[in-house]
Amino acid sequence: MSYGSIPLSLLTSAGGEGAEVIYALRNNDTLSKTVLNKIGDKGQITRKYYQRRLPSDMNKDYYYMLRNTPNAETIIVEYGFIDNIQDANRLRNNYKDYADAVIEAVLEYKSIPSEESDYYIVKKGDTLWSIAKNNNISVSNLKSLNNLTSNMLSIGQKLKLKEVYDNVIPEIPNTYVVEKGDTLYSIANKYNTTVDNLKKINNLIDNTLSIGQILLIGNNENTTIPDIYEYDNYAVKKGDTLYSIANKYNISVDELKNINNIETNILSIGQILKVPQFNNIYTVKKGDTLYSIAKNNNISIEKLKRINNLVNNTLTIGQQLLLS
Repeated sequence: MSYGSIPLSLLTSAGGEGAEVIYALRNNDTLSKTVLNKIGDKGQITRKYYQRRLPSDMNKDYYYMLRNTPNAETIIVEYGFIDNIQDANRLRNNYKDYADAVIEAVLEYKSIPSEESDYYIVKKGDTLWSIAKNNNISVSNLKSLNNLTSNMLSIGQKLKLKEVYDNVIPEIPNTYVVEKGDTLYSIANKYNTTVDNLKKINNLIDNTLSIGQILLIGNNENTTIPDIYEYDNYAVKKGDTLYSIANKYNISVDELKNINNIETNILSIGQILKVPQFNNIYTVKKGDTLYSIAKNNNISIEKLKRINNLVNNTLTIGQQLLLS
């Protein structure tokens, strides 16, 4: 999908003000309408969304970009007219917001959750009552979240719809939060342990670390998983194996055996095993993304990044993430 292309010949043509969106003859107007509405929500004047045909062949799109991308839903977004002083000023001051509007529109069109879902941007005609009703929140709660002392709103105002947490990582005993410049060797040396031991108790398959990653720390080769978790009892069922149970609770087979002080891989039906309650910590597995982890644990991507002090979306297998 292409979007955001701005032909300068149109932007500099006289006699206009505001944003327009052109879409291909092969597509419907849903995406273009959504994009234009989102740009309008950011405070820009909106004109129209439309199609334009090639005069020499009315079955073809006028614009080369639309004609020659048959396998994509391509649109052309014209954010304004730079020879119009009002448009020029709005573009100069708000171009990032207008670009964000296009991204928000695409996410909405493709039904992809946005990190901005915790917020609402006030539009013309909005009231605290209508915003509260449409977002399943009370007016009093909406005012409390945003420290509002009156019912007055302004277009473009950004309102919290739910609590946004500070960028703070709770202290967890026997853990270390990776900082810039850290290596497994430097961390192992600092805590009087070995690189191999760090990799073992953190289920790391290589030496790669990421800033904000939480590592379990042990000072000898026999270190077991620290008691930073509460435990549940699990009754072994027919077909269960140590591997299947460990995988279900995001730990290794060795950790499961250590927790239960067992040396064999043989299980019996009805046997009671201690398993960790991973209510607050998730161990990254192959194929995981921030989006999939957030979705599966009913948390926003923004909150997941904040409480884990993540500066990007990169994850490593074995990395442990706080969930609350």
